[in-house]
Amino acid sequence: MSKIILITGASRGFGKIWARALLQRGDKVVATARNLADLTDLVQEFGEAVFPVQLDVNDRAAAFAAVNKAKNHFGRIDVLINNAGFGLFGAIEETTEQQARAQMETNFFGLLWVTQAIVPIMRAQQSGHIIQVSSVLGLVALPVLGLYNASKYAVNGLTETLATEVKDFGINVSLIEPNGFSTDWSGASAFQTEAMEIYAPVKKAFADGAPADTWGNPATTADAVLSLIDAENPPLHFLLGKVAYPMVKQAYAERLADFDKWEAISVAAHGH
Repeated sequence: MSKIILITGASRGFGKIWARALLQRGDKVVATARNLADLTDLVQEFGEAVFPVQLDVNDRAAAFAAVNKAKNHFGRIDVLINNAGFGLFGAIEETTEQQARAQMETNFFGLLWVTQAIVPIMRAQQSGHIIQVSSVLGLVALPVLGLYNASKYAVNGLTETLATEVKDFGINVSLIEPNGFSTDWSGASAFQTEAMEIYAPVKKAFADGAPADTWGNPATTADAVLSLIDAENPPLHFLLGKVAYPMVKQAYAERLADFDKWEAISVAAHGH
């Protein structure tokens, strides 16, 4: 039986790749984008199987309206892929208030509004799968991406909590946590802070420290995402790419070592 999947940020990158893969295998897709013209190719190729919806996820009322429109159009929503987001590159000290708020508005609050809109529908269905596109940087922080890291850590905390709250309603919850991929995330969709010369060495070390094969091929992620969607018991955390696992494993080993080193002092602070 075909599934009804709502994908935010379907105009480019992961969103468009996954939308096309789902449509090609016979699923129906509600594709949202800020600019409907960016979805024209999908509509021309797949016709009524794709339902384009204009949406700026930063607008909470618009998010609820878009989700309800999608539900009314297809009758149900089986899967949400919360994919809309962008990258902000720059040191924390360089980041303006407007840049910081914009990063959180889209990557965190936008995702929250769409999640809040979808939960009542899936709760009534007693079924559904909410997939939040986070990042390996929601588990491990890297320099010159401080606000992006923060937005994805927030997404992870929110989503881990959500999973415990909606489990009894038949709703599965997953986090897709990609390492770097060659999408517009670091190109046309990215924003940059105004550079301070003092951070040039940190930025150079960050740029020079990545091997040539660090960036994955976004086109090859579709099969993995289809497997996640089709899984009977999908994982809460789903790493994407060959760099993510060793990166997280090393970081968590170092954290555990620190916890162990300070255990006695930490426990003594409890008082009784």
